[in-house]
Amino acid sequence: MSEQQSYLRPDVVSRLSSMELRARLVVEGFMTGLHKSPYHGFSVEFAEHRPYMPGDEIRRIDWKVLGRTDRYYIKQFEEETNLKAYILVDASRSMAFKAEGPVTKLQYASYLAAALAYLMVRQQDAVGLVTYDETIRTFMPPHSTKIYLQNILAELDRLEPGNATGTGRALNAVAERIRRRGLVLIFSDLFDKPEEVMSALKHFRHSQHDVIVFHVLDPRERNFSFGRDAIFRDMESGEEMMTQPYQIQRAYQEAMSDFIATYKRECREQRIDYVLLDTGTPFDVALVEFLNKRKKVGG
Repeated sequence: MSEQQSYLRPDVVSRLSSMELRARLVVEGFMTGLHKSPYHGFSVEFAEHRPYMPGDEIRRIDWKVLGRTDRYYIKQFEEETNLKAYILVDASRSMAFKAEGPVTKLQYASYLAAALAYLMVRQQDAVGLVTYDETIRTFMPPHSTKIYLQNILAELDRLEPGNATGTGRALNAVAERIRRRGLVLIFSDLFDKPEEVMSALKHFRHSQHDVIVFHVLDPRERNFSFGRDAIFRDMESGEEMMTQPYQIQRAYQEAMSDFIATYKRECREQRIDYVLLDTGTPFDVALVEFLNKRKKVGG
């Protein structure tokens, strides 16, 4: 792995000094990796260009790209923005959890959201940001300027976990406010009643939005490997319980497996992209999923 590609690791990114630097280096590391992968050439198209099509003005062909790729690309301009994207980040108290991974769930979601915002503005898409816990905390409608991107990154940089989880209710409120069809990217641990969350996700689909759900968990929340004795404290109520984790590990793992499988199945039925991540997952996993979806909705 090159030095640039090391910035796809959450532990490395967490040591950087600002959200803007994190976003830029994650995207640059990702683009470097694309050139060495089956997606070679895709990154050029996704950055600031689109393929030449009959009727385009020849003077707008990027001759440097032609020389490198032997393919004709047109450099895009601000007015050609054809996608509005809404980044929704769950900032409820449960997102503050960190046991095994290098960062909390909220930090992981914020870094990934920042990188995606940076990437989308770079490719001339309009991006907005919504943060929520029980209710909407921040609502920034989509724009495609670099100055506006700075505002989004600053908001993500100062984001702190807030109140109890209310993902279903908050997402429904967001769906009511988003009028124009777009791409909705949701970052959450989904620790709410699945039927309420799915009702909200269906609300987005009913309004013709394309949706990607990034399900962010800590590795311990998936494997429950806490050793022989542990005290568990509810992140939202503060209630504590002492137990021997190995005695309930199997039951917990089965319940978590069912929890994840429910979201996977119901998202698939609603034609919603579902991406399971934990806080140790390199960021390129989510970025590739985004590129796949972006190609479909913007093609």
